[in-house]
Amino acid sequence: MSRRSRWARAFFAALSGLIAGFCALCVAELVAAAVRPEAGPVNAVGGAVIDRTPPAVKDFAVRNFGTNDKLVLQLGILALLAAFAMAVGVLALRHRRLGAAAVLVFGVVGAVAAVGRPEGLPGDALPSVVGALVAAGVLYFLVGRLAPRTVPSPAAGETEVRADQGTFDRRGFVIAATAAAVASAGAGFVGRRITASVQAGASASRGAITLPVPDAAAPAVPRGADLGIRGLSSFVTPNKSFYRVDTALVVPRVDAGRWRLRIHGKGVARPLTVDFQDLLRRELIERDITLTCVSNEVGGPYIGNARWIGVRLADLLREAGVKPPSRGGPADQLVARSVDGMTIGTPVEDVMDGRDAMLALGMNGEPLPFTHGFPVRMLVPGLYGYVSACKWIKDIELTTFDDYDAYWVKRSWSREAPVKTQSRIDTPRPFASPTAGTVPVAGVAWAQHRGIARVEVRVDGGAWQTARLAAEDSRDTWRQWVWEWPATTGSHTLEVRATDRTGATQTDERVGTVPDGATGWHSVVVNVP
Repeated sequence: MSRRSRWARAFFAALSGLIAGFCALCVAELVAAAVRPEAGPVNAVGGAVIDRTPPAVKDFAVRNFGTNDKLVLQLGILALLAAFAMAVGVLALRHRRLGAAAVLVFGVVGAVAAVGRPEGLPGDALPSVVGALVAAGVLYFLVGRLAPRTVPSPAAGETEVRADQGTFDRRGFVIAATAAAVASAGAGFVGRRITASVQAGASASRGAITLPVPDAAAPAVPRGADLGIRGLSSFVTPNKSFYRVDTALVVPRVDAGRWRLRIHGKGVARPLTVDFQDLLRRELIERDITLTCVSNEVGGPYIGNARWIGVRLADLLREAGVKPPSRGGPADQLVARSVDGMTIGTPVEDVMDGRDAMLALGMNGEPLPFTHGFPVRMLVPGLYGYVSACKWIKDIELTTFDDYDAYWVKRSWSREAPVKTQSRIDTPRPFASPTAGTVPVAGVAWAQHRGIARVEVRVDGGAWQTARLAAEDSRDTWRQWVWEWPATTGSHTLEVRATDRTGATQTDERVGTVPDGATGWHSVVVNVP
């Protein structure tokens, strides 16, 4: 067989592997539609990777890719799968059965990843297993089409392979490969349609919701709370701009009509199960609350302020007979579980100390967006999200910190994490070139549940200058500030620090986000021409 023919066969063998991998994903998507979308192999493996990612790597991904971190992960998984598939295809060219068997490794990995996730069920293994079996069959068949054709021997009339002209049935291979790809694409399309149909029901349930007027409405945002300075974050963060940091590769779409929440566990005298309509019939409160992610670096974007509508969580707990530890209750931790398997541990004392901890149903005047926890999520002002803000919540268990470590605690984060006093310069942006003269230096500061008392700015390490604070909405929201800087020509470093209402000034010690939030002063360098 000529060298050119060998290379051609190797190319088509690698292509066979790719097609087999494509078939596996498409068929798995169809099966996952019947099981649940989260059970698909890419989602399952991606979720497993996230679960096992060290905090430093997770922080790197969030810092460098932001809300696109999950897309990057999925593309990486697909790239590795493609490389693996091509390698297996080439292997099958020499060892056909071994190559087909190697494809099953893909199924085993996906099945183990799916079942091993916190929310994993035995049936979650089916998409990966079925997809791998189909792929193994496709690979075995396609590689079989690459066998060299035989020609009659002119001397003896017997068949043999001509070593110098060995070829294969390219036309037959192309037909078989195209048929396999088209059939698989059809299966994937059907799977997507089924999934879309299921998701449409959840979307319809959200669209049918009209949030009632809250019994305890939030006061109007004070005049002057939003300074209206160009480049400064708006006081209320629009839903579409609100940050999203979670581990869900597939955003859960829960039908509000089927949603249930169970409250049980240690110290629960009367276990409760409530549905969405039960919550709507209860006393609803409306509050402005700023949320912050513990992954937010100094000066980072993972913070937002919204107006939330919900039910006081403490009322539900008291109805279930729960008492905080300060009143003799045996449970000091509330473990909230999401439909995607996330567990978030919150101090019971903080939930029941009078702050506006809630089960939120609405965000900025509309039902929660799916990306932010529809139909119901938990909020506890003053705590970082990873210990307070469970999205897509379905279960609340009362327990103790000694008895149970929630998801992030198992990954080296602190059990308790009150929000640290922080501030950020929004304008001028880093490396901006403002004109000499009066330049507004403005930003936001936050110390949820304590409030901001003072913000100071300094230039090039000089004396601290007191900034003008915007009107305060509440101690649970961030606060805008501005300082009029008499800018002069040259390169300058601007720094900011805030003091909360307890009198504590944020430290200049620069530390990372692990284990309980970043500290340090935010600074920007600008050049005034």
